[in-house]
Amino acid sequence: MSGGELTRRALLGAGLAAAAAPAFALDVASGVRAFLGIRYGRAQRFQAPEAVEWSSFQMRGTGRFGPSCPQVASRYRPQSEDCLFLNLWTPTGRGTAPHPVMVYFHGGAYSTGSVADPLNDGAALADRGDVVVVTVNHRLNALGYLYQPDRFPDSGNAGQLDLILALEWVQRNIAAYGGDPGNVTVFGQSGGGAKIATLMAMPAAKGLFHKAITMSGQQVTASGPLNAAKRTAAFLAKLGEGVDPATAPVEDLIAALSATDPILGGSVYMGPVLDMRHLMRHPFWPDAAPQSLGIPMMLGNMVMETRAFYAPEGRQLAGLTFDNLAARIAPEMRVDIAPDWIVGQFRARYPRAAPPELFHRIVTAARSWRGQVEETEARARAGHPAFVYQLDFEDAKHGDDIGLAFGTIPDPSPAQQSMRDRMMDAFVRFARTGDPGWPAYDLKERQTMIFDTESRVASDPRRWERELFARVPYIQPGT
Repeated sequence: MSGGELTRRALLGAGLAAAAAPAFALDVASGVRAFLGIRYGRAQRFQAPEAVEWSSFQMRGTGRFGPSCPQVASRYRPQSEDCLFLNLWTPTGRGTAPHPVMVYFHGGAYSTGSVADPLNDGAALADRGDVVVVTVNHRLNALGYLYQPDRFPDSGNAGQLDLILALEWVQRNIAAYGGDPGNVTVFGQSGGGAKIATLMAMPAAKGLFHKAITMSGQQVTASGPLNAAKRTAAFLAKLGEGVDPATAPVEDLIAALSATDPILGGSVYMGPVLDMRHLMRHPFWPDAAPQSLGIPMMLGNMVMETRAFYAPEGRQLAGLTFDNLAARIAPEMRVDIAPDWIVGQFRARYPRAAPPELFHRIVTAARSWRGQVEETEARARAGHPAFVYQLDFEDAKHGDDIGLAFGTIPDPSPAQQSMRDRMMDAFVRFARTGDPGWPAYDLKERQTMIFDTESRVASDPRRWERELFARVPYIQPGT
């Protein structure tokens, strides 16, 4: 990888004409250049972000990733509250037509993660798809979502407002990099998908993107303000009596995230809030937000999501037998249904499955897949069906589609290379046209693309599991 100054003349010759073209880029692949560490905003703690003045320095970036938001036990360095930076990969030398734009929001719920992760590198996707790829960091955890409406009216959704500001930056500036501001697709995995679902219900985000892809990430309901207030109280109690969160060292704020969540148990949850200021309805309840029904949407899930959540030697799986399977799944399903009965139903359906396989099938269907089903069915009921995929390849777990969609799997096998190319092509086709190449999911056929060694379109796959858990109401964990 090498860096160097790019003259305006050179950029124009590469098809990146603009009123004031970027001045610095890294050659990261044949025909692809990266602009890293572009500042898109600034923000005071707990307040709405503000755009920075457009300048040549802002447009060229720093040549390295900007800081990640401070977070618990993270490998990402550096970290800073001043984390409103994005990165951009653009194809060059391929004509002057504007390229589709794909903007990625990282996972990690709303508390951790960073687009500095090597899996989120946009070079391969930009190269294969002839698209402009943008990845965005923003404020997380208490810095982005600690609800303090009386003192900081924007605090409960500050992290979402960062993403809106980044999308506004894209609308203003992406043409300078050869991107088409009229064809912007947002995509995100896990928490990134949930952030997208939330944006689809936020009035300030309307018109900033034109297609959406969520990868194992849903937000059917947001945190209610009363529950959010209880979480703020628990967080402040952990922070310490008399300690002002607006002036406390950021390290103390991160440490206070270990407060016990008063609703769920475990560490305190942070996420978007139904604050009636920026978010005035739930994203997918009681229906899909009308403001985004015209936006083509693609939703994906992994057939064994929960293999990423539970270590084989952990308390849920170590010593697992048919005798204790019901007790082990009970707290993990996150829905109120008789665990003994569920185990009996799954054992009858999968008579050869060992206890660990049944554990993952049950918890995936009850906890991880259910939100996607709710969103997909809501779109279908509204007459604007989405496109659905399920990744079965190598018993896919949560997060396995990131490296496939970006083309960043290290040392891929031939089978993984083939799956990578197939998924990248589907994502790019959707970004270009709003159609990934298979039928949309309606309430009659529920057609789903099954990505596997032999990919195929299936009608209502896992129907039995879907109908089984439809017996009980869905309440999104954390809300």
